[in-house]
Amino acid sequence: MTAYDLSGVKAGDALPTLTARPVTPLTLALFAGGSGDHNPIHVDKAFAASGGFPDVFAHGMLSMAWLGRALTDWAGPTSVKRFGVRFAAITPLGASVVCTGQVEEVLEQDGERLARLTLQAAVIDGPVTLLGDALVRIG
Repeated sequence: MTAYDLSGVKAGDALPTLTARPVTPLTLALFAGGSGDHNPIHVDKAFAASGGFPDVFAHGMLSMAWLGRALTDWAGPTSVKRFGVRFAAITPLGASVVCTGQVEEVLEQDGERLARLTLQAAVIDGPVTLLGDALVRIG
């Protein structure tokens, strides 16, 4: 199946795994600039330490962006009807995030064929950082 050809989607199908590069201070600075989220806990080690953290850590929305990219790489940006996440853990500096997903069910709703998916982002050899779901138009 090629990107955006969702005609054969069925329950149990997995999205292609997306693995992001390790989080660096530059990654965090660029994301802060692009997103407008300049919370110092993500870019200032002393500020992070004052909050009880050993170092800065990634924005939760950065992992959500990677998870969204995994979803739209598979389904195409115009097919996504709903996408949401719950933040479960922080992503530390130096971590690589792996984004995965699975089709839980295929359904008909308002004359559209849809897939309901579960999604997650996790640190390699670490915790799940995001749990998500999506509803995607597949036909």
